[in-house]
Amino acid sequence: MSDRPKTVVAEDQYLLRDGLTHLLQAHGFDVVAAVGSGPELAAALRAHRPDVSIVDVRMPPTNTDEGLQVALAARREIPGLPILVLSQHVEQLYARELLADGTGAIGYLLKDRVFNAGQFVDAVRRVADGGTVMDPEVIAKLVAGNASDPLVALTPREREVLGLMAEGCSNAAIAARLHFSEGAVGKHTANIFAKLGITASDDTNRRVLAVLAYLGAS
Repeated sequence: MSDRPKTVVAEDQYLLRDGLTHLLQAHGFDVVAAVGSGPELAAALRAHRPDVSIVDVRMPPTNTDEGLQVALAARREIPGLPILVLSQHVEQLYARELLADGTGAIGYLLKDRVFNAGQFVDAVRRVADGGTVMDPEVIAKLVAGNASDPLVALTPREREVLGLMAEGCSNAAIAARLHFSEGAVGKHTANIFAKLGITASDDTNRRVLAVLAYLGAS
């Protein structure tokens, strides 16, 4: 990936699309396309194969989940294509669908997060770098209604670590948030992987699989 990641912005509201474009350009992203409909997004993703795309869930022509479905189809065609989806409301199914292929480079944020420029840009960069970013409100809602069996073996601290992992935090960031050492975080994540039956493989994939378990997906 270049120093100025190729970026596609897909948002049907012109003012928000224009604002996102200017924000990302000001933070070093090369916005190669800014589009307002599902078909335009599909064409832009195929033409540019961007380093990251910011995609609104609801877009014309259906104004239902057009943006999400185009993004998922593009990832099937171009495996690992980095996508950060924006949604007006928490939709648990969308979060699970995005994570389903287990490869990372995926994000799901509520649109309100856009108004914190620093956090939003950081999330875009993490997705562009192959990470997984889930909105804290999505995580909180899922946890509130999720007492599924895979998680019962986790201690409260391990659940806390897994929740921050789901938000896309690195081990260093988790250590800073919870005020203990990075080594302690490593031990917690190793315990989490073991308790969830996630065997050794690429660390990014293991984190995605752990997050999938956290979201209650099979």
